[in-house]
Amino acid sequence: MSKYHDRLTDHDYDGIQEFDNPMPGWWVNLFFLSILWAGFYVVALGMGWINGYQDDLRAGQSEVQAMKTAHEASKPKVIINDETLTAAIADAAQVKAGAKVFGASCASCHGAAGEGMIGPNLTDKFWLYGGKPMDHFNIIAKGVEGKMPAWESILQVEERVALVAFIASIQGTNPPNAKEPQGDEFKPEAADGDKKGDATDPAAPKGDAPA
Repeated sequence: MSKYHDRLTDHDYDGIQEFDNPMPGWWVNLFFLSILWAGFYVVALGMGWINGYQDDLRAGQSEVQAMKTAHEASKPKVIINDETLTAAIADAAQVKAGAKVFGASCASCHGAAGEGMIGPNLTDKFWLYGGKPMDHFNIIAKGVEGKMPAWESILQVEERVALVAFIASIQGTNPPNAKEPQGDEFKPEAADGDKKGDATDPAAPKGDAPA
């Protein structure tokens, strides 16, 4: 025989009435168990018997860092110097890869063609922080405080190398609406020539010696 009896309330809503039956026992028991569990959880959290959010966050970050370290250790170490950047500049595949990275990460400030917008024009001979490929690589990695973000933690080293190759490929392209020159004019031949001229002939004028 059923434990419950169908009892109608005296409410009537447009001819619709509702039963006045107790909640099922399993539901009532579950409700009281949830109250007991909530009390236990608060006490256990305060006593340190279970991990809180910050504990789980630290554990998760440690795990991610360990995975990142293991991944980096498994990869061959990439040495960046003038030679590797020069080789990349001469590699059409690197230039093509750099164009994709530039379009996704740099064009919003430097223009789609490198003509300069918020950031300086990258197609002329004038540079604010050095015109050598290694200068470009370092600026991309470290950024400029208050002006350009550091991409070291966002772009992989291969992507930054490809960016240097692409920037070299757009030198002298004179795109429309190019921004006015900023910084100092960079002369690659004079950069090496100065050193040779100073070593052999201190009286030789700087910038006139051949590379």
